Formats: sequence, C-alpha cells, structure tokens
Amino acid sequence: MADDKSKRGGRDRDRISGDEEYEVRHFANKVGLTIEQVHNLIKQHGNDRKTLEREAEKLRG
Repeated sequence: MADDKSKRGGRDRDRISGDEEYEVRHFANKVGLTIEQVHNLIKQHGNDRKTLEREAEKLRG
C-alpha cells in the first residue's frame, strides 16, 4: 500500500518502509550503502531509522 502523500505528519519519519523503494533508495544514498545492503539491514534490525543509521555506520566501518 502506498503512502498517502497528503498526510504530512511526522509520525513515521522515525521509520523506513522497506516496501517503499524511494525511501530505501534515499536512505541508501544518505548512508552510503547499496539498496540491497539497506534491505538486509531492515530484515536484520527492523525499520527504526536511528537503529539503521547506527548499523549502517558499523557496516561501512
């Protein structure tokens, strides 16, 4: 199900939807990982943005 672009609240800004390719692509570009690596991080650690940023930093070394 696609995000409703008319709803502009901040409720899910702390999450990354693995089903929304534009969110995954944006996060991958931001943290310097591939899309596949981000999908793997989401599978391993969930979709909390702070957790994913921390784990991405570890992965990049």
